[in-house]
Amino acid sequence: MDDSSNKAGSCCQVGDRSTSDVVVRLRTKDGRDEWLYCHSHILTEQSKYFADRLSEKWPTCQILDSRNCVEVFCLESTFDYHVNLLRLLYVITDIPTDDLWNDVRTVLGILRVAFDLECKNIISACVNYLEAVPWEEDEEEEILKVIPHMGSEVEPILARLQPVNSSLIRQIFLSALRVATLSPFSNINDLKPSAQEQLEYMLVEDDDAPLLMADAEIKLEVNECVKSLLKTFNSLLEIVLDPVHSDGKERNMQVLVFCLTDLAWMCRILKRLETMKELVSNWIDASNKIVKVVEQASVASEIIDTRVGIVEVLAKVLEAIKHGSVILPTSKRLHMVKVWLPFVRTTKSLIDSLANNGADDPKLKIDSDVWELLESAFVSIILALPSGEQAEIITEWLQNQHVIRYPDLTEAFEVWCYRSKVAKRRLSLVGDNPGTTGTSFQPSA
Repeated sequence: MDDSSNKAGSCCQVGDRSTSDVVVRLRTKDGRDEWLYCHSHILTEQSKYFADRLSEKWPTCQILDSRNCVEVFCLESTFDYHVNLLRLLYVITDIPTDDLWNDVRTVLGILRVAFDLECKNIISACVNYLEAVPWEEDEEEEILKVIPHMGSEVEPILARLQPVNSSLIRQIFLSALRVATLSPFSNINDLKPSAQEQLEYMLVEDDDAPLLMADAEIKLEVNECVKSLLKTFNSLLEIVLDPVHSDGKERNMQVLVFCLTDLAWMCRILKRLETMKELVSNWIDASNKIVKVVEQASVASEIIDTRVGIVEVLAKVLEAIKHGSVILPTSKRLHMVKVWLPFVRTTKSLIDSLANNGADDPKLKIDSDVWELLESAFVSIILALPSGEQAEIITEWLQNQHVIRYPDLTEAFEVWCYRSKVAKRRLSLVGDNPGTTGTSFQPSA
């Protein structure tokens, strides 16, 4: 716009009938009708739409008064934005654009009108504002509905929402992984929960595909972090069990609980990456020490906190064994049942007792799904053992039914009874199968 136009614009105002030479008539289908007295030189300079409407090339330009009145039909929801835009046409060249706006929703509404009326300067000012300011979640959703249909002029607004390349995602993931597995003694531990939550979110498949598909390099890096966590965990077990360190036992027990929390989270990550083997193997080897730590705990809060942390990790370990994600020999599976079945039984009883006595500690509220998972895992693992070992475990359970309520091994009992009853008949038929060798099968004693 040249200087003369700027000067003329600054002397004119919307609604000044004494200098107006054109009326913009805003109308809605609901009957709202407002006449705004404007100035053609402002409208044509700032809006291609009005420039076309007021030109001699417009089909109705020769009709009496057609060039003195421009009708604009709009929705009721955009009526006020149309009025605001007409006022802005008069000041857009005089006032810094930073001073024109005060909220995202209003600017977005004006941008929609400016796009329809082809107001280049207004569009540019709106884009600059929306690209620079933060958005609330509902504003972001509205922007995603409106902006993509407006073409290249508004693309800068969407820059923050564009997908990034995979190398940047990997960098974020690996950096967050290191934060998520920091030592309990780190001075930025307040960032760990957020890092852990977002890492899990990046790997989960919900309405959208996972943000990151883990390859060999990612799995290797995760396994290195697992080794570091397990090294810390094993060292803590040794320290807590060593009488030499008895003076700092309470603090070491607290750190152990933090470490268990990290391991429980890591189990969820490893489950998604299908790489639970190392953690499961370490847990099996350390099982006796872990139980011994709890048995030696003297402070009630230590006992509860530690037991709850152990249960959370144990559920994931047993789930991996149950589903065959980690293949173990019979001796180790039997060891897991013999060590952890009594532990889980005692822990459930203790927590239920405290809850029934009115204790309102959030730590006592282990998700019912965890208990159900543990029970289901024990049943599956027991039923995968040789029938003789199954019989010993079920016998012990039946002999103590007056005090044992959890875990319920009824399903294992029923399956064992069926298998045992039909064992000789079923195995004798194997020799009659044309596809088998002559080797005879003998059921376990």
